[in-house]
Amino acid sequence: MAWDRNQMAARAARELEDGTYVNLGIGIPTLVANYIPDGVHVTLQSENGLLGIGPFPTEDQIDADLINAGKQTVTALPHSAFFDSAQSFAMIRGGKIAMAILGAMEVAENGDLANWMILGKGMGGAMDLVAGVKRVVVVMDHTNKAGESKVLKACTLPLTGRSVIDRIITNLGVLDVVDGGLKLVELSDGVTDGELRAATAATIIN
Repeated sequence: MAWDRNQMAARAARELEDGTYVNLGIGIPTLVANYIPDGVHVTLQSENGLLGIGPFPTEDQIDADLINAGKQTVTALPHSAFFDSAQSFAMIRGGKIAMAILGAMEVAENGDLANWMILGKGMGGAMDLVAGVKRVVVVMDHTNKAGESKVLKACTLPLTGRSVIDRIITNLGVLDVVDGGLKLVELSDGVTDGELRAATAATIIN
């Protein structure tokens, strides 16, 4: 039985280091805010101008004016700060954000990331994030709806960044980008080594 979206987010939350500033991308990564481990104090940043994002709101906490980069309503914390996008990207480009947890459409064994498509829209802030942060963790489903691997030898979609990914967390397990391919770090609950390898088009280093 593979991890669901919330279990993937909870696993990604274990990557958080105490005292750091972290950006959460659109999609599954936004759920990480709900699973910050006890004793770990991180400040979550959203590129639309919010530093200090709390968990998703309950129904009585919803404030339509308080949203993340994915236009989802969020909560603020006592120490939260609000600013414009220019200052937000100055933080990112200036190396002030320790880690980005991002979604992806495709990843490659050399750490290439593709998380946007040409549909009249640009790639948003992801290009700046992968270039400006110290560590990039991707959280995504291992295969697409047709059952085809999204963990590839080379991406087929337009790239967000080249050789930028450090760790990949999917519904099947955890993989690190290393010289020569990907290293299996952890299998999700109930998934076998053979099942993960069969679903992976990239090279897995033993």
